[in-house]
Amino acid sequence: MTQASDPIEFHRRSRGKITINSKTPLDAENLSIVYTPGVGAVSTRIAEQPDEVRELTGKQNTVAIVTDGTAVLGLGDIGPEAALPVMEGKAAIFSEFASINAVPICLATTDTDAIVQTVRYLAPGFGGVNLEDISAPRCFEIERRLTADLDIPVFHDDQHGTAIIVLAALLNALKITGKQLKDLRVVINGAGAAGVAIGKIILRAGAANLIMCDSKGIIYSGRAESMNPAKEEMAGLTNRDNKKGSLADALAGADVFIGVSSANVVSTDMVKSMNKDPIVFALANPVPEIDPDLAKKAGARVVGTGRSDYPNQINNVLAFPGVFRGALDVRAADINEEMKLAAAYALAGVVAKEELNGDYIIPKPFDPRVAPAVARAVARAAMDSGVARIKADPEEIAQRTKEMLEKIFS
Repeated sequence: MTQASDPIEFHRRSRGKITINSKTPLDAENLSIVYTPGVGAVSTRIAEQPDEVRELTGKQNTVAIVTDGTAVLGLGDIGPEAALPVMEGKAAIFSEFASINAVPICLATTDTDAIVQTVRYLAPGFGGVNLEDISAPRCFEIERRLTADLDIPVFHDDQHGTAIIVLAALLNALKITGKQLKDLRVVINGAGAAGVAIGKIILRAGAANLIMCDSKGIIYSGRAESMNPAKEEMAGLTNRDNKKGSLADALAGADVFIGVSSANVVSTDMVKSMNKDPIVFALANPVPEIDPDLAKKAGARVVGTGRSDYPNQINNVLAFPGVFRGALDVRAADINEEMKLAAAYALAGVVAKEELNGDYIIPKPFDPRVAPAVARAVARAAMDSGVARIKADPEEIAQRTKEMLEKIFS
């Protein structure tokens, strides 16, 4: 490994990946406007008309990235300090892919009440909150409570960003297999944040036959072992035949496998037991549930992973920049289900019919079409569903985003 490609040396030299810069040169005249005495008039205006804070400050284009470091990437519970490089990377992506200011906030507590209260205290300075790498099932309650309490969008990316990308990839994979979402038997392995959100969005999109599994096997109504409120909810929404057994039992005759679990839990025999032309999304990182090449040899028609060194990388970077860009530009009070579904369909639509093939069902992260398409769809869905505070032209939002990306990628 060269020094240039060594991540430790890269971060040591850069001492972080983000910075804060002034938008205006600070000469003597500007200083008196940016700070005292001129800024006093701005503060007075906001005190008298609180909504003006969105026009007179950077609030409306600033997102808090909040974590407690309990579920980081494939690393698990590594704590807030070790999570900081990941949050900085997320902030850099917000900046580069959507021109959004993002601030990493790594909290030295895992207490649900403390996290909720801390974000409430911080919220006045932000236009949105991106929850990140908080372990399940606490993440569900934290997001639910903050969404109810705050008047700005709250989005847990491990849940909903992943779900948006998976649905987009699945929609395009179905175009290759010729199957219909309503007719599928879908198996999801992993009942944490990502698995639960993926299950819910696929059901909303029209799937009717879904089974969820965890390390103890199939989740079903009445199961006593290793359950929690999120799994109980999913038991009521899935597994319509109340099937019991192992992951292997669930996969027999299934059309789709979606893994958000752990390495090497799917065998080639399990893939062979699936229905004709199965779709396999093995998303565990860094080692997937089954090696993609083995899955293809076993008969998988379409294979996706979370890795960049295989085709069809299912990567959250395809969703969250455009989702927040669209939500912020219409001052959405929430990122609701309509907006998430719109993002998934828009992302799937980026891949043109003539481009689509088994190794290309989802755009690549540096495709400049992605963020504009997602932002446009999210903004329109926010206005149509009544959570937008202002009206804006979705095409203008997409065009501004496109022009910004062209400057970066040129």
